[in-house]
Amino acid sequence: MSSVPGYLTNHLLIAMPALADPNFVQTVTFVCEHNAQGALGLVINRALEMRLDDVFEQLGLAAGTLEIGRQLVMHGGPVQTDRGFVLHRGLGEWASTLKVSERVHVTTSRDILDALSRGEGPAEAVIALGYAGWGAGQLERELAENAWLSVPVDDRILFETPVEERWYAAGRLLGVDLGTISPDAGHA
Repeated sequence: MSSVPGYLTNHLLIAMPALADPNFVQTVTFVCEHNAQGALGLVINRALEMRLDDVFEQLGLAAGTLEIGRQLVMHGGPVQTDRGFVLHRGLGEWASTLKVSERVHVTTSRDILDALSRGEGPAEAVIALGYAGWGAGQLERELAENAWLSVPVDDRILFETPVEERWYAAGRLLGVDLGTISPDAGHA
């Protein structure tokens, strides 16, 4: 969980303007797990041209309400883009859940999607296909190269802030206006 010093589990990674990798330009990534072996995160502000209805249809489920079916699905990252993740407030018991913190969990089992389709799942959830992954020491190197800013998660960014505003809102958590930062990185 997030209590291990030096690791960024339960943090947001905010792509710096100079980050040119097309997978991560102006992204906010929620770090689900970070340890000596590497890190795993979910991009939370890059919507696919897909709605939750499309996911339900592929799984043979029907959305219980129009509202739940209209929810956007995020491109969670470039790794295993056919694998689904549900980032949600820490409520409910599911077959395969990573407890990131007391407040935020990530579930990968179908039972949460079944519950969501019936209107019985978490009221606040981010659905993502794929994830971002870093090998041992890779994320630390990218941070040292000024590719990312990091900040402890604020649940409002995950569940209440509109997708298109999350990058700027995450920067404001640090008191930074990302629109005014030059894409030319350097070290002072």
